[in-house]
Amino acid sequence: MAIDLKTISQLRDQTGAGIADCKKALEEADGDIVKAVEVLRKRGEIKAAKKSDRATKEGVIALAKADNKIAAVAVACETDFVAKNEDFVSTVNDFATKLLTMNKEEFKSWAEGVIKNELVVKIGENLILAESAVVEGSVLGSYLHFNKKAAAIVSLDGGSQELANDIAMHATAMSPKWIRPEEVPVEIVEKEKEIYRELLKQEGKPEQIWDKILVGKLAKFYEDNCLLNQIFVKDDTKKISDLLNGADIKEYIKFQI
Repeated sequence: MAIDLKTISQLRDQTGAGIADCKKALEEADGDIVKAVEVLRKRGEIKAAKKSDRATKEGVIALAKADNKIAAVAVACETDFVAKNEDFVSTVNDFATKLLTMNKEEFKSWAEGVIKNELVVKIGENLILAESAVVEGSVLGSYLHFNKKAAAIVSLDGGSQELANDIAMHATAMSPKWIRPEEVPVEIVEKEKEIYRELLKQEGKPEQIWDKILVGKLAKFYEDNCLLNQIFVKDDTKKISDLLNGADIKEYIKFQI
């Protein structure tokens, strides 16, 4: 059968294979692009890596939970159109479920293989496994933003799942860099102090009161960047530390596309 140029171009965009190879594959597949992709794969003609230099600024995050574990997987794509595709979202959900049954390195190898050899060809965009992680604990909470581009998981020692979910929702919105002030690297604290001192000098503040002012400046820095010190997004009269009532935050991760 005669194969039109539009169909050949479509197959070439999806696979990166040459025009002549695409034409032959389509002829063999009677014009069926899906079957033609299979033909090219069997011949080793697919060049998915050709798309690897294209920017992946969109994507989705999926969460999956089983027993005392929550898995999170983020797959990035090029366009919002693909990110909203039901099949793509379903595939990322399947990835998260798969991660619950594998260690991280095994999963990474498996997922990157599926993405390169199957999804890139099927979808026609550059795709990458952006992030993946599993959090374990007796009290777990999670939050996935409605657009599936931001999520967080929190593990508590004590407390309730409702509390863990609230903290995960807060963390998704506020993006703390550390859980508690003592986790902030010393060099970062010293750099902040250096900046504050220079600003105080420029403002003409007497040097003898700098240390007193620095206490307040650092307190604000910790409030902005440390989860326990942040003002709770659902109640601005409380900090996250006020919600714990004896519980402790063991682990926190956030994903962002």
